[in-house]
Amino acid sequence: MSRVSTTKTDHPYIERKKSVCGGRPVIRGTRFPVSSIVWNHKLGYAIEEMLREFPQLTPAQVYAALSYYYDHQRDIEEEIRQAHDLESWIKKYPPTLKVKHGHRAVLS
Repeated sequence: MSRVSTTKTDHPYIERKKSVCGGRPVIRGTRFPVSSIVWNHKLGYAIEEMLREFPQLTPAQVYAALSYYYDHQRDIEEEIRQAHDLESWIKKYPPTLKVKHGHRAVLS
């Protein structure tokens, strides 16, 4: 049986696992990043709106994600910045398919 490395946090609904979302903080038992909650919050979505959009989450989980953010604001802000920087994203998570020189994929 393999052991998954989980980093405990001081927030009971938040965890970090190397094997889940690259070790980013997520809502415990999900692959839902804290940064996604924060991003939606910054876009002006109310907690109630997020809960309608993501019915698998509970109010406690959403508030815990925001609480975690305020305790780790610098790290989460950097994660959001990198997530919206395509060049950094591609370096960190390179595409698995290579495009042949001179050929483009056609989407129908």
